[in-house]
Amino acid sequence: MSKTEQALQERIKELTCLYEVSSIIVNADAKLLQDTLKAIANSLKKGFQYPDKTLILITTDGISTSTELSIEDAVTIHSNINIFNENKGTLEAQLNASEFKKEDFLKEEQLLLDNVALKVGNMLERLEIQKNELSLKRQMERADRLSILGEITAGIAHELNTPLANILGFAELLKTDLENNKKALADLDKIIQNTIFSREVVKKLMFFACEMPQEMKRVNIIPNIKNAINLLDATFRKEHVKYVVKIEDEELWLRADPIQLTQIIFNLLMNAIYFSPKDGLVTIEALQTKKDIVLKISDEGEGFTPDALEKVFQPFFTTKPTGDGSGLGLSVVHGIVASHKGTIIAQNNPNKGAIFTIALPKS
Repeated sequence: MSKTEQALQERIKELTCLYEVSSIIVNADAKLLQDTLKAIANSLKKGFQYPDKTLILITTDGISTSTELSIEDAVTIHSNINIFNENKGTLEAQLNASEFKKEDFLKEEQLLLDNVALKVGNMLERLEIQKNELSLKRQMERADRLSILGEITAGIAHELNTPLANILGFAELLKTDLENNKKALADLDKIIQNTIFSREVVKKLMFFACEMPQEMKRVNIIPNIKNAINLLDATFRKEHVKYVVKIEDEELWLRADPIQLTQIIFNLLMNAIYFSPKDGLVTIEALQTKKDIVLKISDEGEGFTPDALEKVFQPFFTTKPTGDGSGLGLSVVHGIVASHKGTIIAQNNPNKGAIFTIALPKS
C-alpha cells in the first residue's frame, strides 16, 4: 500500500470517527453521561492508526472512563477539555512505551484529539446549561406554589382568627359562672388550652403569609445569634449535639424586625438539633457581602430527599413523626425572610446533612 493510499485511509478513519462522535453527542443525555463518554472513547479509538493498541482515556468533573485497563508505562498525547473557557478535564491517547515512541502518533491524530475534546467540551456546556435551566424552572414553580399557598393561608388565618377569639372569650366568661363545678371547669380549661394552641397555629400561618406586623430597626445580627444559641444551650446538651459558630466580623448590621430575626435563627437551630445524630455537629456561619447579610446553618443529619426539597417550605409539610411537629416552623421562616425581601435556600451538604442559606438585605 502506497503512502498516499495509507494517508487517505487514515483520513477516512478520522472522518468516520468524527461523524460517529458527533452522532453520539447529538443524542447525549445528562443522566447517561458516563455511558456517553465511554461510547465517545470507543469511537475515537477507531480513528487511530493502531486502534487495537491505542487506549483512550477521558477524565472530566469527577468522571473517568477508558477503553481498556490503564497502560503502566505509556507514551501519550492529550488535549484539554474546556467548559466555559475553563480547563475541566483531559482527553488522552496512550500507546505502550515498550512498543512505541511518542513520534509514532500522527500529527493528524493530535488534531483529531483536539477536535473531539472541543466537541466534548461543547456537549458538557450544553448539558450544564440544560441542568441550570431545569433547576431555575423548578425554583420558579416552587416560588409560584408558595405564593399561592401564602394567599390561601392568609385567608384561612383571617377567617379563623375571629371565631377563635370568640371561643376563648366566652370560655373565660363561663369560668366565672361555673366556678363551683369542678368537672365543667376542667373541661373549660381543655377548651381554653386547645383554643390557645389553635391561635398559635394561626399566628404561625400569618407569619408564613407575611401578614404579621413588623417593627423594622437597624439590628446587629450577632447578639441575636448568641441569644438564640444561649436559649438552646440546654437542648444542645440534652440531645448530645455539638455546635460551632463561625463569624469573623464583630458586627453585622441589617434592617430587620429583631423578634422575627431571632425567630428565624431559633427555628432553624431547633430543626438542625432535631435532625442531628448523637454527637453530630451544627455549624452556624454569618458573613456579609456588599448588599446582604448571609446566615448559614447546617447539620450532619440525613439531609433531604428530592421530594422533601420540593416541599420543605410548604405549610404542614413535615418529615417528623406525628406529634413531633406541626410542619409550620420552616414555613414561618420562609414567610419572615420573604417579608424582609430576602432569600432562603435549602440544600443537601456535599458530605452529609442539610444546609439552610439565608440572605437578608442590609437596608
